[in-house]
Amino acid sequence: MQSSAVFSLSPSLPLLKPRRLSLRHPVTASSNLNVSPPNVVSVPPLPRRSWRLASSDSPLRAWSGLPSVSSPSLDTNRFKTAATAVPEEGEGSGKMTKVLELGLLFAMWYLFNIYFNIYNKQVLKALHAPMTVTLVQFAVGSVLITFMWALNLYKRPKISAAQLAAILPLAVVHTLGNLFTNMSLGKVSVSFTHTIKAMEPFFSVVLSAMFLGEVPTPWVIGSIIPIVGGVALASVTEVSFNWAGFLSAMASNLTNQSRNVLSKKVMVKKDDSLDNITLFSIITLMSLFLMAPVTFFSEGIKFTPSYIQSAGVNVQQIYTKSLIAALCFHAYQQVSYMILARVSPVTHSVGNCVKRVVVIVSSVIFFKTPVSPVNAFGTGIALAGVFLYSRVKRIKPKPKTA
Repeated sequence: MQSSAVFSLSPSLPLLKPRRLSLRHPVTASSNLNVSPPNVVSVPPLPRRSWRLASSDSPLRAWSGLPSVSSPSLDTNRFKTAATAVPEEGEGSGKMTKVLELGLLFAMWYLFNIYFNIYNKQVLKALHAPMTVTLVQFAVGSVLITFMWALNLYKRPKISAAQLAAILPLAVVHTLGNLFTNMSLGKVSVSFTHTIKAMEPFFSVVLSAMFLGEVPTPWVIGSIIPIVGGVALASVTEVSFNWAGFLSAMASNLTNQSRNVLSKKVMVKKDDSLDNITLFSIITLMSLFLMAPVTFFSEGIKFTPSYIQSAGVNVQQIYTKSLIAALCFHAYQQVSYMILARVSPVTHSVGNCVKRVVVIVSSVIFFKTPVSPVNAFGTGIALAGVFLYSRVKRIKPKPKTA
């Protein structure tokens, strides 16, 4: 029995009717379908493609110009893949908003630091009372914290007596750290104080090894060398160098890094209401109560209008600059914790290194501090070491194989 096949077109082309075709004659297809004598379909002028019809039992093999009708799943998968490639609506704008928000926080962090150091230096230069200035800064911060809690702008925490006892050592070293910083700023230039404070990683490594048993990696030790060398080079060429300012900045490094070590050693138990900003707020309030009696017994009351006038200083200017410095002091610490909640500790350390560069450069420009090429070179080496330290301190040593 002769083999045959039936060519059935889709109902969407009603002009063509099913016709029995012989396998002896080829079938050609084109865009303009005209039926010629029996068993042949032809239209010239376009390029001609053809297929051979097998028996009705075998599948239809189409030419490469059209998708196969026998596998509709290919088209479905193609559409699914295209759909997953399209980003969700608003996803790109949401990421851009977060980037802009983070950039704004970094800009505020740097700006508050610049204003704090400039106004604080002016107040300390006119009023030689670092304890009184430090007390005013803690007092202004405490007032702001109290208002935030009273107006429910930030949730007031519930602190137990055990937690307060654990936080007390942190408050003590926090108080001393800020006091020593102000003592240094009152004796030497802002740029030199921050150059010395670039040695904080050195104290962090030493104290962590002594009290926490953390052995530094060779990478960390290698990054400490340019820090120490750069600070030493900047110190011997500093115009405003004096031992009181130098040692006060070193003491500030020691106390600030002791705070970090104590926070790990004491292990303050936190709950949901005790985050970093809340912890800083509690430390600020405790520092106020710690600093007040020491200031009254050591310096007396030197922030009254009569005392300021007797020192030959404009009262209104001192009060205004002291208030701005205190507000900026509290603001930049709050913003620093807000940034830390959004980025990794490594990114925050790099940002802190850049902040120190910005403060040094801005203070040199504002106060017209004379800087020799060797001094600038030493400062640059120290800051480069700080940047390197912030990058390599997260590198974990490879475990020893047996």
